Amino acid sequence: MNGTFILITIFLYFGLLLLVARLTANRHTDNDAFFRGNRQSPWFIVSFGMIGASLSGVTFVSVPGMVGSIDMTYMQTCLGFAVGYFIIAHVLLPLYYRLNLTSIYTYLGGRLGRCSYKTGASFFLISKLLGAAARLYLVCLILQHYVFDAYHIPFAVTAAGTIVLIWLYTRRSGIRTIVWTDSLQTLCLLAALGLILYQIIGTLGLSAKETVELVAGDEHSRIFVFDDWQSKQNFFKQFFSGIFITIVMTGLDQDMMQKNLSCRNLREAQKNMYCYGVSFVPVNLLFLVLGILLLAVASRLHLDVPAKGDDILPMFAAGGHLGYTFLVLFTIGIIAAAFSSADSALAALTTSFCIDLLNISRYPEQKAQRIRKLSHLLISVVFIACMLAFKAIDSPSVIDMIYVLASYTYGPLLGLFCFGLFTRRQPRDRFVPYIAIASPVACYLLSRLISSTTGYQFGYEILMVNGLLTFIGLLLLSLNRRLPQSPVS
Repeated sequence: MNGTFILITIFLYFGLLLLVARLTANRHTDNDAFFRGNRQSPWFIVSFGMIGASLSGVTFVSVPGMVGSIDMTYMQTCLGFAVGYFIIAHVLLPLYYRLNLTSIYTYLGGRLGRCSYKTGASFFLISKLLGAAARLYLVCLILQHYVFDAYHIPFAVTAAGTIVLIWLYTRRSGIRTIVWTDSLQTLCLLAALGLILYQIIGTLGLSAKETVELVAGDEHSRIFVFDDWQSKQNFFKQFFSGIFITIVMTGLDQDMMQKNLSCRNLREAQKNMYCYGVSFVPVNLLFLVLGILLLAVASRLHLDVPAKGDDILPMFAAGGHLGYTFLVLFTIGIIAAAFSSADSALAALTTSFCIDLLNISRYPEQKAQRIRKLSHLLISVVFIACMLAFKAIDSPSVIDMIYVLASYTYGPLLGLFCFGLFTRRQPRDRFVPYIAIASPVACYLLSRLISSTTGYQFGYEILMVNGLLTFIGLLLLSLNRRLPQSPVS
């Protein structure tokens, strides 16, 4: 019966997405509309939609589950996120708009050279593909476990079917449609979160004041860690990691910047970034509060808390402990979060692949559109393959796995952009790919060495080390090679 409710919810929700896609798409959409929405997207719609795109199904499931193992210390990272968004608005967005970019990695071509450009785009493609596939994988895994296993449907079919649904409503108009569908999905996600919190508070029989007191007095309510430098949850590690994670996973990410570049002008794009950055902190706080309340309900109902944090919210939804209303809200929440993250990632990957690697601008418009459509389909297939690979790996915490992957794959991008923006040197371009590959490898070996000799555990701050090593490598490649005039910045 639970599976039937979930399937009905999914099909009704998908039908609504198709309706929005139909209303926002032109019959004949050119590549500029697919890639940049003809720069006609209202900033407030972009800002609201980006909340859902950045949260994803992983946040909906993993962040409440974090509370049992690391308390509410994830908020330290979220505070860093807010600072990172401000830096993006005042450092990167002015650059992108001044150069009138469609793909942000074309900046590297003009500043550092063709090999640097291709290297940056390639690292984005790898990073985004792995990160987006990991996010969607978690949602598919939940659906598989609680719905499709009962019908003896293989996970491969679940993964492929999910990607096909997303491909159907993004294939025609790309970012032009996604700006609007993401806003719808953010609305659904936040409404589901609010109603789930309301239902759980009602189940516990608490007033608003009593809820605050319960959360504040809970043993898992700790947010700040200043006294343990060995811990991955140390404030300074988490805060500064949050800043740099935001810079690379938003500011140096074609997916997130593509939405910003669809705004009418720089001023509107900056307003979008301010609103989006400010809203991200309280939304994540609510997810952490949800985690504490779920533990309280589990204690009251004498339920065993799953060893895997990602399983606690799905356990309540599928177990029927809080009724069918909770199940429907949970389904809407994770589907909205998963689709809003995956659809924009699919469009961004298509954009970067077509512009940065295939250079489709050299072709006539009709042929360029055919290449774009074929690339969109090809990347969808690769998406499915990545999800099957994650199923084989079966990591216990998907959100942690995403940030660890980002630390290694976005690090070279951080180093490349910092070198281009803050130096007047010109590296020997043909050697840049070797530096970009060597840096994450060196970081991995360094982290293992330090861990075994000193006991110090690197967290997400390995991203900063990775970027620094790339930056140093580029400096070595640029000895005695200063630019004759100011760089493009």
